[in-house]
Amino acid sequence: MEASLAILGTGRLGEALLDGLLRSGGATPAQVRCVVRRASRAAELTARHGVRADTDAKAAAAEADVLVLAVKPQNLRALLEDIAPKVTARQTVISFVAGVPTRVIEELLGEVPVVRVMSNTPVQVDEAMSAISAGRYAGSEHLGVAEAILSRVGRVVHLGEEHLDAVTALSGSGPAYFFLLAEAMIDAGILLGLSRDIATELIIQTMVGSAKMLRDSGRHPVELREAVTSPGGTTIAAVRVLEEERVRAAFLNAIEAARDRATELAGG
Repeated sequence: MEASLAILGTGRLGEALLDGLLRSGGATPAQVRCVVRRASRAAELTARHGVRADTDAKAAAAEADVLVLAVKPQNLRALLEDIAPKVTARQTVISFVAGVPTRVIEELLGEVPVVRVMSNTPVQVDEAMSAISAGRYAGSEHLGVAEAILSRVGRVVHLGEEHLDAVTALSGSGPAYFFLLAEAMIDAGILLGLSRDIATELIIQTMVGSAKMLRDSGRHPVELREAVTSPGGTTIAAVRVLEEERVRAAFLNAIEAARDRATELAGG
């Protein structure tokens, strides 16, 4: 990336993005400026990553080609009102702020290109799943800027903004579903007499291996599941119980509820 970048709000997500860009060679420390609320945090970022970091969002917005908004939703309005006089249509604004439509940002910044991102916590290990959507004034070149950044920390898909509530429910909240499943399976291992350490190692590696098979084989989940499910065997006995307990339906209902809550928050 040749453009200069300002990360406005460098908490866990912002720092994970920064770390991924620097480690992958997607940006150099000289290209990035981080803005935080506390001077002590700014000093910490500079010491850890070698980037310029301070508390002056307005100055950062005035000089950067790309502005990454990574603050909490309740802090966004104050930030946008602060930087609005310095933001121009030549810049690209990339928003990670959950539940905030591009139109809200455009109302406060004016006719500037805004790209909205829905990512997830595996950004911390460079395995994020990110969906990006163009605002009213953003074009393919601005989506390209966002994709160039986000592809350094995972995978990227382009979607219309009307689909981002569904993305929030599926991949945004998705890690929590897998962590809950892992927790339950580890507890089952303990119930069956295994130590917590062994049960944890068994389940984590099983999840990692299964995910890689699903991603890399190109085969449908049903096909992969059936390859494990022998007639009259242990797996089909377990699957029968899961179906009797309506686990599939519970997931459908849970993800639909998450979508509805995302829509409610965006409207609020």
